[in-house]
Amino acid sequence: MSALLQVLDACGRWSGTTLRLWNQQPDVEVSAALLAGPTPASAWTPSLEHAGSQPTPEGAGWFDRVSETGVWLEVIGHDGDAPPHDLPVILPILNASLKMDREIFRLSDEIGRRYEEIDLLYTISDILGQTLDVSEAARIILQTVSGVVGAERASILGYDAATGLLRPIATKGFPIDRASEVKVDDTESIAARVFRTREPMVGLPHLPIEPHEQQDRLYRSSAYLSVPICFAGARAADRCVGVINLTDREGGAAFSPGQCKLVEAIANQIGAALENARLVAREREQHRLRGELELARQLQLQLLPSPSELLGDATVAVQCQAVESVGGDFYTFTRLGAGRVGVMVGDVSSHGFSAALVMALVLAAAGIHGQASHTPSQALAAIRESLAGKLSSTETYFSVFYGVVDPERRRLLYANAGHPHAFRIPRQGDPERLEASAPPLGLTGDDPIGQASAQWEEGDLLCLWTDGMVDTANEEGERFGEARLLESLATQRHRPPDEIVAEVMRCTDAFSTTRTDDRTLLILRS
Repeated sequence: MSALLQVLDACGRWSGTTLRLWNQQPDVEVSAALLAGPTPASAWTPSLEHAGSQPTPEGAGWFDRVSETGVWLEVIGHDGDAPPHDLPVILPILNASLKMDREIFRLSDEIGRRYEEIDLLYTISDILGQTLDVSEAARIILQTVSGVVGAERASILGYDAATGLLRPIATKGFPIDRASEVKVDDTESIAARVFRTREPMVGLPHLPIEPHEQQDRLYRSSAYLSVPICFAGARAADRCVGVINLTDREGGAAFSPGQCKLVEAIANQIGAALENARLVAREREQHRLRGELELARQLQLQLLPSPSELLGDATVAVQCQAVESVGGDFYTFTRLGAGRVGVMVGDVSSHGFSAALVMALVLAAAGIHGQASHTPSQALAAIRESLAGKLSSTETYFSVFYGVVDPERRRLLYANAGHPHAFRIPRQGDPERLEASAPPLGLTGDDPIGQASAQWEEGDLLCLWTDGMVDTANEEGERFGEARLLESLATQRHRPPDEIVAEVMRCTDAFSTTRTDDRTLLILRS
């Protein structure tokens, strides 16, 4: 207003008169208000109905309209019915000055609003940067945003991909338990529609509410603004991760386009926060799962016996490697007295936790029935009977070889339930396959489990492995194969078992670094 006063004073000095500006106020008790110029001598206001001369406290004055916006010029003390000769010059100058003054006011107001919005964005960035608790950050953000745009109630809904629901994260103006979960395919829900289209919706107040729209009553009962919360990854397309809703604007007016753009900018920040929180939660969950998998692996390894348990009766070496954290390969061995030792190796048909569970049950059953049974076939039959219900319910089966080495009788007595990877390698001569005497356990019913025997001489090797040893393939698709494995074993038959196992494992690793199955290799010499 100071610039307008300067222009008014300059025009007055140029014309040699005193000037005053009045602002017309229709439909109020006092129809005119002083805008600029000297204050009248008494509580007086002019009648601003038409241009011309009218009496004032300072004598006769001349009144003329400056602009169409209701501003009038008074030439104080003008005595005469004809307008002042310099009005055609003064009026355009004052009109231009008024327009400039109003534009300056408008720009100042716009700058003020923009500053408030920028300050809000910085505030929200600060809030999001100080906490990983998205619910708490969202609650504070809603309070701040609502204050700027004049919303009495608001909510933030986050997308749960596992359930296909928009779930309340924070609310303002009403309890969070009143904010319903929303299905993203709900055709009647405003929030769901905004999520699907990724386009904001601005509603006018006092829209009618249909019965099926009760869940959105908070956003339909008055003016509302619903904006998608999106996240743009560095190498991925934009994804909608939620919706922010505001309603019950102060004064009942609709939300402006500028407020909509502001909330969209805020929604982008919230989207990044929601995505970061999701990634942090996923990382924590993965860390927890890795810890549990490692614990499961350690527990499974503890179920497998140490080769030192047979010291004095036999020398044994074994490596058992799961392709996942836990696996379905297993082995065990038992002292049976009089120098006899029982050795078992098997392979459950699946991988991972389901196979590991069956493997644990097999080892528990083997520990009971291995010593209680008189023969290998009786032991396997007892194991099959004790696990029949579990094998049937999980549709699982396993191959297993169980042999009893009896050095005094120079005999290897064994039962082989569908396990093709069992050989006796004598000190001299070709390897001898220990043929299967029954199908894998769990694959058939109560068929008899056959039993066989082989000669056993001092220095002979019992070599047992699972199919992961021979099925591993190189980049050309060539399998390591049984022949290559037997050749390696036969070549090294005079070395200690632990050296043989280490060298064979090294050879298979050199052949292929890709693992698709659990692998176990056990070598025993008595």
